[in-house]
Amino acid sequence: MTIWQRLIPGMNRRPTSNQRRALRTIIVEGIPATIIANLLGGPILTAYLLFLGANSSQIGFVLAIPPIANLLQIFAAFSMQRLSNRRLYVILFGIAHRTIWILTGAIPFLVPDRFQIPVFITLFFLSFAAAATSSVFWSSAVADIVPAKIRGRYFGIRNTIHWAIASLTLLAGGQLLERMSEGSAFILLYLISAACAIWNGIELARYPNPPFEKSGESSKLGLIGKPFKDRLFMKATVFISLFILIQNIAIPMFSFVMLDILRISYWHITVITTVQMIVMMISYYYWGNLNARFATKTLLLWSMPIIAVACVSFAGIAFLPVFVVLLAVHILLGFGLGGYNLLAFNFMIGDTPKSDRPMYIAVFSGLTGITGFIGPLVGGMLYTTAASGPFWIQGYGISMITGIALLLLALGLGPLALRSKVR
Repeated sequence: MTIWQRLIPGMNRRPTSNQRRALRTIIVEGIPATIIANLLGGPILTAYLLFLGANSSQIGFVLAIPPIANLLQIFAAFSMQRLSNRRLYVILFGIAHRTIWILTGAIPFLVPDRFQIPVFITLFFLSFAAAATSSVFWSSAVADIVPAKIRGRYFGIRNTIHWAIASLTLLAGGQLLERMSEGSAFILLYLISAACAIWNGIELARYPNPPFEKSGESSKLGLIGKPFKDRLFMKATVFISLFILIQNIAIPMFSFVMLDILRISYWHITVITTVQMIVMMISYYYWGNLNARFATKTLLLWSMPIIAVACVSFAGIAFLPVFVVLLAVHILLGFGLGGYNLLAFNFMIGDTPKSDRPMYIAVFSGLTGITGFIGPLVGGMLYTTAASGPFWIQGYGISMITGIALLLLALGLGPLALRSKVR
């Protein structure tokens, strides 16, 4: 049985050779991108910022940059009405994103100590501004390349493969940080990432360039107004944005809490995060299969209480071994985020009209980006303020309270916001 028959049970014909090549390219291109994201992001990003001398507020600000950069997707969506060569701009902005990010590795050698964090923030913002721009072109193109009939399962399989790579990458990165001096380990991590950036650029150039169907709206006001007039879309988007605002107060700061407050070793943190990624890897496959049977928004709603319970579970460190609790937290988090990540993407590209999809994607990313930006800022400030208070507030209190708020939101407003029909 071929992979295509597994994707679509009972499928009568295989995809054409061009379709197979395109679907394979989308998977392969994501492998070097995933390696870079895990060697330079996640807990390793937090470790690098601490190496440069950042405090909790500065770390919170850096972690807030990727979502706020998504506001630029609105300008990218406007530009697509004139710049319809999506492959070209995926290549240009994709390469720019990873190249600028890798340049942050030169900061300890070229920048005086007092300017290192401001320079990092500047480069990091430019990098993720390019990533946000590339994402609109990429999401629109991929939605046209991957047949709607197999979308849920295809991305479930794609994400499973990528998170398997992510797990191994993070584990290897943690080993390097544990066994080498920090300076030497970061040099090696950045060199590996530079090689992967070259590989990624080659794969991006192999993407197909399907014809772009432009919006029927001729005015910019009409174009941006379409998503806002779509009541079902906006109810779901506003609710998801609010959920992300509260979620990002705690979850992006988990690595900081483990490294700087609980004093967990690099090795233990990478083991914990790797377990989370393995759970995400497995969950993508199952969430993808469920998406073939249930509506995307229904499954999104199912994923949210799992994320909330993961945050509440942080309180377990008050009476159980810290490592065991953190492992349980990240297992829950992996399963919940696996569902959310897959289903939010499928919501953007599957529950939106084809000709106006770039603007729908931009509006969704922009609104969730604003709240995603505010969350880590609030989290960073809360941890700074809590530094002078009782240990439990920093250790698990902020995460626990955030989780309770998420649970109330998901169970209270969630069924109303993510219903499939307007009443």
